[in-house]
Amino acid sequence: QVLLVESGGGLVQAGDSLRLSCEASGDTFNSYAMAWFRQFPGKEREFVAVTKWAGGTPRYADSAKDRFTISLDNVANIGYLTIIPMKPEDTAVYFCAAAFGRSSFDPAAYPYWGRGTQVAVSS
Repeated sequence: QVLLVESGGGLVQAGDSLRLSCEASGDTFNSYAMAWFRQFPGKEREFVAVTKWAGGTPRYADSAKDRFTISLDNVANIGYLTIIPMKPEDTAVYFCAAAFGRSSFDPAAYPYWGRGTQVAVSS
């Protein structure tokens, strides 16, 4: 059973940097895609970024292209989302997700999800 556990959220100041982690276990992830989504209060989850454990070019939402970086530690099976600099509008719950096979912007394509980590950015 695939298990994803996010960490690294919390309260940060605008202008700070933040790195979220997603520890993956329960399978061999060579053929998986890992994505990050975020959810604002009262809104649907929105795509942020996706990459593949086997390599390739990460893909980002337009809103994330300038300040967000998705990366993977293939040895430790940990995915990361780094945000520099943080802005108040980044306040949301951040989720990592995984799927076997090709990557997608659609949250419905991902059967495996973490429980999320709350990020709050003060101005």
